[in-house]
Amino acid sequence: MSTLIAIADAVTASLNAGSFGQPFNAERLYQPAFELADLADLKVSVVPKGVTIATASRDGSYFDCAVDVGIQKKIADDAEIDGLVDLAEEIADHLRMKRLDDEPEAVWLSIEHEPVVAAEHLEQQRALTSILTVTYRVRR
Repeated sequence: MSTLIAIADAVTASLNAGSFGQPFNAERLYQPAFELADLADLKVSVVPKGVTIATASRDGSYFDCAVDVGIQKKIADDAEIDGLVDLAEEIADHLRMKRLDDEPEAVWLSIEHEPVVAAEHLEQQRALTSILTVTYRVRR
């Protein structure tokens, strides 16, 4: 299995084992495209994003593996947005500075939260989309 897919699976397992303010079941997907009706329920998707490989030594490399964690839900009113942004922060806190149980050699590097709220999804579909990009480093 590729290093990136292993990291994405480990992130998914970690999220599903965690305790959050709103219940969800994270899924690893390649393309988290949902019909608007499907977003009546909260969706948390883990998507392999990319790998950067750099020299670590003569015989080893660093694999910096980035995965996106997407939070999506159709909202009835703007009051729901705060709770979903809070959930994104809870997820970031859950992953931040921690090793993954299923991939203990992976070292957490960073988290980016962009977009916090995808304006076009909110305007056109009344759906919140928020994306965390989490990067882990593996030496091989």
